[in-house]
Amino acid sequence: MESANWVKEFPGAITVCDTQGIILSMNDQAVAVYQGQGGRRLVGTNLLDCHPEPARVKLGRMMEDPRSNVYTIEKKGRHRLICHSPWYQGGRYAGFIELALEIPDPMPHFVREG
Repeated sequence: MESANWVKEFPGAITVCDTQGIILSMNDQAVAVYQGQGGRRLVGTNLLDCHPEPARVKLGRMMEDPRSNVYTIEKKGRHRLICHSPWYQGGRYAGFIELALEIPDPMPHFVREG
């Protein structure tokens, strides 16, 4: 699966897997973020093998019953927003997308009316 041009250089990490957890595509930022785990060589491997317990079990359940999972993390002093979301092709569940965005700390929050 070849990434669209805008995805390739997008400043957030984007990783796409199929319904079995096989990594289909990683943009440049995802390759850089996961360089220590293999970078681009992760394409074609199962992302379940990249996760320790209990994350592996949670991810397996998400793939069986597709639903989004959104949270923030802090690693090496940097904060990131992580969004796992199912993706669809022709209306059928096709796998998951992981979007990881670096966020400022503190992060501004706005309440908008209407």
